[in-house]
Amino acid sequence: MNARAALFDLYGDHLRSRGGKASVAALVRLLAPLEIAAPAVRTAVSRMVRQGWLDRARMPQGPGYVVTPKCVRRLDEAALRIYRAGTIKWHGRWHLIVLEPVRERARRERLRADLAFLGYAQLSETTWVGPRPSPELDPLLAHEGIRADRFEAVLDGDPRELVARAWDLEAIGRAYEQWLTDAQELVGGLPDGAPDAQVFAIRSRLLHGWRNFLFRDPGLPPELLPPGWPGEKARAFFEQKAARLMPSAAAFVDKELL
Repeated sequence: MNARAALFDLYGDHLRSRGGKASVAALVRLLAPLEIAAPAVRTAVSRMVRQGWLDRARMPQGPGYVVTPKCVRRLDEAALRIYRAGTIKWHGRWHLIVLEPVRERARRERLRADLAFLGYAQLSETTWVGPRPSPELDPLLAHEGIRADRFEAVLDGDPRELVARAWDLEAIGRAYEQWLTDAQELVGGLPDGAPDAQVFAIRSRLLHGWRNFLFRDPGLPPELLPPGWPGEKARAFFEQKAARLMPSAAAFVDKELL
């Protein structure tokens, strides 16, 4: 787990509900159980400031950093997908976006990664499709200065054929199965009565592995998924273990924020 990813997880899973800010010293202490050194934390924080995810903030404990509105949108959108409750209703309509051509390669790659995170799949060089509109789409396009035409569309044909063409469900399913095997080993190695810092580290690694699926799994409705979809078994395991480990992890965070 690199420092930037760990900071996103930390702010999203713990600090967002505690005012969205922390001192530099606290951030260093909080990431220490993940074996992330102080220089790496400071470098990652500086990078997140340049990218508009964090702002500098003066705190009683010293210099600190607070989430920006852009970061709040990303964290809240991610939380809805990480801790999805119940079945997502789908009305058979797809969200289609057609972008203007993007010439710069770095900008194009960044846009591709961001749209995939929001649950869209690329159908052509400029056309993307998703099972539902993302509330982050407008801020993303505005930030990149890109114009897009948007449509709500009903597919003339079998939507499962579109899904098979747009997303590699077999690969995603295998990834869920591998994640579940690794996660069971990770959590199973946690001894009874483990200190809060160790529980925090295990839960953070569990969350980080699960969060990576936000870049791969668009959150398709159940009727478009294969029977026995392994993502559901993996989700049940994650939700159960994340909830069980949260009290000790939260106690560690509260202690280190003082």
